[in-house]
Amino acid sequence: MATDLTTGSVPQHLRQQALPMALGLVAIISFDAVDLFFISRLGDMPLAAIAFCFPVLWLLTSVIIGFEAGAASVISRAAGRKDQLMVRRQTTDTVMLAAIVMLVVVAIGLFTIDPLFRALGATDNLMPLITDFMSIWYWSAPVNAVCWICLASMRARGNSMLEGKIITLAALVNLVLDPIMIFGLFGFPRLEIAGAALATLTSNIIVMTGTIAYLHFKLRVFATPFASFAVICSSWLEMLRIGAPAMLTNTVVPIANSLIVAMIAGYGVVAVAGFGVGIRIEPLVLIPFYAVSAVTSPFMGQNFAAGEHGRMLEARKMIAKFCLSYGLGMSVVLYFLAPTLASLFSETTEIREVAVTYLRIMALSYAGYGMVMSVCAGFNGMGFPLPGVLVSVCRALLVFLPLALLLEWWLGVSGLFFAGATANMVIGVAGYVWLGSYIRRHRRHG
Repeated sequence: MATDLTTGSVPQHLRQQALPMALGLVAIISFDAVDLFFISRLGDMPLAAIAFCFPVLWLLTSVIIGFEAGAASVISRAAGRKDQLMVRRQTTDTVMLAAIVMLVVVAIGLFTIDPLFRALGATDNLMPLITDFMSIWYWSAPVNAVCWICLASMRARGNSMLEGKIITLAALVNLVLDPIMIFGLFGFPRLEIAGAALATLTSNIIVMTGTIAYLHFKLRVFATPFASFAVICSSWLEMLRIGAPAMLTNTVVPIANSLIVAMIAGYGVVAVAGFGVGIRIEPLVLIPFYAVSAVTSPFMGQNFAAGEHGRMLEARKMIAKFCLSYGLGMSVVLYFLAPTLASLFSETTEIREVAVTYLRIMALSYAGYGMVMSVCAGFNGMGFPLPGVLVSVCRALLVFLPLALLLEWWLGVSGLFFAGATANMVIGVAGYVWLGSYIRRHRRHG
């Protein structure tokens, strides 16, 4: 059920933990792209509506990732100390807190759909489509939170294989339901864009229910939910010490994307749709980086708690080499493949041109972006979330935003993409250096 990451080969642990995560992410992100493909068959307007939804979806996902980061950090450090009672307590309490918080978020989201998306630049003809989609999709947030935090607790124990299997199952269920609910197959009513949201919600409920049952009845990973309120509050506060800053760290990206959407909206609906295609294709390329960052946190957490600083520095160097080699390779691949990939999602020339421009420019900085993700995960795993917050905030506010305002004036839409690429590269290098200095300082002071 669990793996001790404080002994044995560092490269082998990283490969063994990252590979199943990568395979699971291939499935779920690929089928997210399939989602977009089915929606693109409905026309350019639904495609543009989904592009407006992406920053909000990612914002909510980022909050969930913050809970994941907090859970992974406290659980991995408890596992490194061999404190199994705390491992079970934190698993249970974090799941409960995430469910409560996300239900509150759902209530707020449902009442703010119209003003929020109009503030992002959505037009009158897009608002009905956005409302159809978001009024259903919002309910996926608490379901996702419960499921993903359960899986993060297993990853913190050194078991990423189970997570890879379950998220692959979720993707497959969604793949089956998507065309049925979008296009109204097998007697099901044709729901179009609302069908995509309903397929996501249904598949998530099915997988969440199965995951909780398996973890409780088979693996016995939960503690009693009926502990004293003082015990639960103490558990929540320890998790939130990492999770709250991690939420802030992860929400910086969707907030920045919201600013980009608002800027691009001035160039028309077609430009927004093209950006939406680009940022939906991009995660397929970034899957290895997501997988590496996901296993960086538990690896750093367990080894930090065990005082294995040399193993942490070795892992940092390996991660940097991987990010550099894979990122540079994908920049070449995407330069040639971007037109083909964009054509899968739209036949409109203007949409394809924006998507291709985005992918070709941003691919130049993927090595830096991979390091940003892993550096933030490393800090969180060690129990020091504030450096990760500063890395993300500096990337978005100190580097990206000033450059975006300048380069958009100079180069138009392309300038926004060059600003994002520059921010990735600059902050990726700075974060790598900073993480190394943190680890060495703690090694010197014992």
